[in-house]
Amino acid sequence: MLSNPFFVKLGLIGLFLNSLLSSVIPIPTELTTSGLLLAGQSKTIVFTILAIGSIIGGFIAYYIGYGGIRFLNRLRKRPNKKGEYRSASLLKKYGWIILFISPWRPTKYNFRLFSIAIVSGKVVEGVAIVFSGSLILPLIFPSSLHHP
Repeated sequence: MLSNPFFVKLGLIGLFLNSLLSSVIPIPTELTTSGLLLAGQSKTIVFTILAIGSIIGGFIAYYIGYGGIRFLNRLRKRPNKKGEYRSASLLKKYGWIILFISPWRPTKYNFRLFSIAIVSGKVVEGVAIVFSGSLILPLIFPSSLHHP
């Protein structure tokens, strides 16, 4: 059932790419994670790949928000000051907690605090996706789950 999505076909490399990209653009990782778990991949390996890819993606998003936004604005040829102002005001209002939702904020934020927030947020997210998925998937797809 879940063996057709693009990232699932690529296996663990697909999961890494999916998790990397999902930190920058909204591409859900749940389908890929579920497909790999249903195919019998180890929960620990799936969690590790998901967390590493998401964390690296978060740092890429930080770069885009910190200085790479100028590069993106050059590509658009029109700077979007309204979007930059909105992102900066969200970060100022909610602080580091907003980084749990989205690490891509075009503003200068303390790198150490960002790192703590993004690593802990991605680890919590990975645990929630992989381990809750491994509990729920057998109930939804009882005959599809392979046991290694």
